[in-house]
Amino acid sequence: MGSNRGVETEKKVVFTVLGLFAVCVIGFGIYAVYWAFYDMNRLPEGEFLTEEASPDGKYTMRAYVTNGGATTSYGVRGELVDNEKENKTKNIYWNYREETAEISWTDKDTVVINGVTLNVPGEEFDFRHQ
Repeated sequence: MGSNRGVETEKKVVFTVLGLFAVCVIGFGIYAVYWAFYDMNRLPEGEFLTEEASPDGKYTMRAYVTNGGATTSYGVRGELVDNEKENKTKNIYWNYREETAEISWTDKDTVVINGVTLNVPGEEFDFRHQ
């Protein structure tokens, strides 16, 4: 009777380890898809189009046009520069099928890029998430 308990305990351990392994593999797969297809830090750099400083000078919004090659359309990437933090940059705008960028600031924390209004530095626009 004691040996049956040992076998049952071993089965529980094996199933627990296999379950944890499966969760790790699935989690890694989800992260890999996000990293490869949705991470705004992996956007192509593109060619500089224009820039516009915020009214108080704290931020600068820069726009770049990207060429995906023969099989994809142009896109516009918007990069927010924090002028007070050693020019730290963050991609906050990414839109497909655009070749130009019109940037305007409505106040010191609100920028409009091609008709999309963003409160900086927290908001982002990525056409892939719409």
